[in-house]
Amino acid sequence: MIGDVTQARNAYARTLQGLDATAPVDNGTTDGTGSFGSMLKQAVSDAIATGHDAEKQAAQGIQGGGDMTQIVTAVSNAQLALQTTTALRDRFVQAYQDVMRMSI
Repeated sequence: MIGDVTQARNAYARTLQGLDATAPVDNGTTDGTGSFGSMLKQAVSDAIATGHDAEKQAAQGIQGGGDMTQIVTAVSNAQLALQTTTALRDRFVQAYQDVMRMSI
């Protein structure tokens, strides 16, 4: 249970850090670590993993096994990850639309 909460918290923190305007800007490195693309890929992977864990916990609960606290925590973590991913998507779409409206 603690690991699930820690994973969700770390994924959320990484996502917020990527949105932080005061964070140092990474212009890309030769090995690709720390780039915007890798941060986005990691955030999506973490959200997917959190969703899979919630599904597994829920399936155990339906079968009569598992701890209810762990099930609720896993589903809440998945919900938070989905909300974060949706918020990021909305910001990316808005940024794209703003760029497309710019005159050249």
